Amino acid sequence: MQRSLADSRVKFRHLQCFLAVAQFGGVQKAAESLSITQPAVSKTVAELEAILGVKLFERGRHGAVITREGQLFMPHASACVSALRQGVDLLARAEGAASATLEIGILPTVASALVPPVLKLFAVQWPRVIVRLATGANAELLERLKAGSIEFAVGRLADPERMVGLSFEQLFTEPLIAVVRAGHPLAASAGLPAALLEGFTVVVPPFGTLIRQSADSLLAAWGVPPLSAFVEVLSVSTGRALALENDAVWFVPQSAVEYELARGMLVRLPLPFAGTGEPVGLIRRSDTQPSPVGMALIDALRTVARQRMVPAATSATPAKARRGAAKPRRKPA
Repeated sequence: MQRSLADSRVKFRHLQCFLAVAQFGGVQKAAESLSITQPAVSKTVAELEAILGVKLFERGRHGAVITREGQLFMPHASACVSALRQGVDLLARAEGAASATLEIGILPTVASALVPPVLKLFAVQWPRVIVRLATGANAELLERLKAGSIEFAVGRLADPERMVGLSFEQLFTEPLIAVVRAGHPLAASAGLPAALLEGFTVVVPPFGTLIRQSADSLLAAWGVPPLSAFVEVLSVSTGRALALENDAVWFVPQSAVEYELARGMLVRLPLPFAGTGEPVGLIRRSDTQPSPVGMALIDALRTVARQRMVPAATSATPAKARRGAAKPRRKPA
C-alpha cells in the first residue's frame, strides 16, 4: 500500500488501541483501560494491521505478544500521541478554559513525600490541570513509559537492558531504614543484636525490586540469618498498618515514612550501621520531549529535590564541625 494512503487512514483511535494492547499485553486489560469493549479493541487493532500491511501482535492463550514490526512501530505511535496531547495542552492553557491532562508514574515509596510539595509548587503556574498519578513497581513504571501511557516517571535506575530508549536524571538519594511503632520493645534496645528480630514480623519490599536488594544486603550485614517467615509488600499504607498495629519491623525507604517519623508515630531502629543511599530520579523516553505542562512539573520536581538535598547535606556534616562553625570569632584583645 502507498505510504500516503496509509497515512491518511491511520486514526488516533488506532494508535490508542495499539499502545494499550502493547502496554497491557492483552485485549481485555487494554479495553478496560480505554473504557471500551474487547471486540472494539480487537477490531481497531485489526484495522491498523490491515492499513499497515503487517502483523503487530501474535495472539495466543497468554495474551497478545508484540511482534518485531510492532516494536518498530511503537515509539513512533507513542510520539504521535504525545505530540497531539502537547498541542491540546497548549491550546487549553492559551484559552484558559479546558484543563490540560498530565499522566505520570511515581514509586509509591516516594509519592507521599514528593507529590504534595511538587503539586503545590506546580499549581502556581498551571492551576487548571488534571494530574493522573500512576503508582507501581519500578519495572511496571518503565513499561508504562515505553508504551506511552505516562509522560515520565519518578523511579530508580534499572538494569541497562530495561533502560534502553530511556534517560535517567538523578534527583536525590534516600536510604533504606528499619522502623517500628513508638514504644516498640526493639526501639529501646541498645546495640540491637540481630537475634532480637526473630520475635517479630518482618516486612520487606517485594522480591525482584531494587529496594528489596538493599533490604537483603542490610539484613545480611546486620547478621540476620535467612528469614523463615516475612511479609512482602510495596504498599506504603499496608506496611504502615503492619508496623503500627502488628508490631512489625518494616524495612522501607526513608521518604515513605517522613510524616510518621516527624510526628513520632514511627521510630527508626538504631541499627549498628546505615544503609547506602539509593538514587531516585526522573526517567524519560529518549525519543520524545515533555509537553509544556509536563516540563513545568519536571521543574517543580527538580526544585523540591534540591530542597530535599539541602537538609541531607547539612545532617551529613560532622556535629563537631557544625558546632565549630557556629561559634562566633573572638575579637583580638
